[in-house]
Amino acid sequence: MKFSVNREALLRPLQQVAGAVERRQTLPILSNVLLDVDAGQLALVGTDLEVELLGRVAVSEGEGGRITVPGRKLMDIVRQLPERADVHAELEGSSLAVRSGTFNSALSTLGAEDFPTVEKSVGEVSFKIDSKALKQVLDKTAFAMAQQDVRFFLNGMLIEISEGFLRAVATDGHRLALNGLTVVGASSDKQVILPRKGVFEVQRLLQEISGEVEIVVSGNHLSVLTDEFELVTKLLDGRFPDYERVIPKDGDCVIEADKNLLRQALSRTAILSNEKFRAIRVRFSKGSIELSANNPEQERAEETVSVEYEGEPVEIGFNVSYLQDILGVLDNGRVRITVRDANSSALLEEPDNDDGIYVVMPMKL
Repeated sequence: MKFSVNREALLRPLQQVAGAVERRQTLPILSNVLLDVDAGQLALVGTDLEVELLGRVAVSEGEGGRITVPGRKLMDIVRQLPERADVHAELEGSSLAVRSGTFNSALSTLGAEDFPTVEKSVGEVSFKIDSKALKQVLDKTAFAMAQQDVRFFLNGMLIEISEGFLRAVATDGHRLALNGLTVVGASSDKQVILPRKGVFEVQRLLQEISGEVEIVVSGNHLSVLTDEFELVTKLLDGRFPDYERVIPKDGDCVIEADKNLLRQALSRTAILSNEKFRAIRVRFSKGSIELSANNPEQERAEETVSVEYEGEPVEIGFNVSYLQDILGVLDNGRVRITVRDANSSALLEEPDNDDGIYVVMPMKL
């Protein structure tokens, strides 16, 4: 096996594929990237058994063959080569020789026959979608995913396709984020749960590409397909909670505020909140929000923010980090907060965007 390729052409897919490989692996071959040369094209594959990413690049002087090499070492070598350098690779015995100009190296290899691949199943739903629009939906939802929750299905994101609309939903039991967009060509309804690692890898891939991508959903996997890349992620088993029941629908106290002013005030007040519980007292009264926090050291902070509100006073406790996370993903300059009483969840929305909904549960103070 051998091939020649320009440094920049190789580096782009190599960085994507090697990024999917975990640094610490129980199986040595999972630290490797599969190189497969066939018909003038090099396919690079990385996997951690949960996510598989394949990148393609055209090569010259290619001789067909398959081998695996340490992914991050190969990436670091190519990254350190001069710009616009040509890279020549050739299998020599049990090593892969990588040369460029006066640079010579020999990387250890493991046989391609032992490289695990994600078993792909027949797609049940497929459609095309704008990559930037999909990334925005994932970015505005992913922060609410749980981390290492015993309810394993919360350690991921629900992707729901229904009646030509895609919804992404995440919750850790204390807050919920929901965003969506219209899709064309989705032939049937489907609900699947992407694992955290799968969500992050899809976000990372979408960061590097533009235009449309094809999404294929099967019983066990979700695939993201482009001309250059194929990403396949396993899905989580389990039943995602009925998120519709969590969204408060009977709040009668509606507050509109400048997002940036509120976010800055929360950041200042949070400095003196309890570092463990991050509790902050939020009092809604006519024309203002009063924020206050204190900690075991008897320190306290207070700030008042002018808002649009004409209702009765309401006082609620929140985890300030949850409010900050939500305000951090909103695009609009204003935020609408709807509450009912001190024991009910708060609903946060952008005034001109019906596709994004955020819910925060109250805290006892």
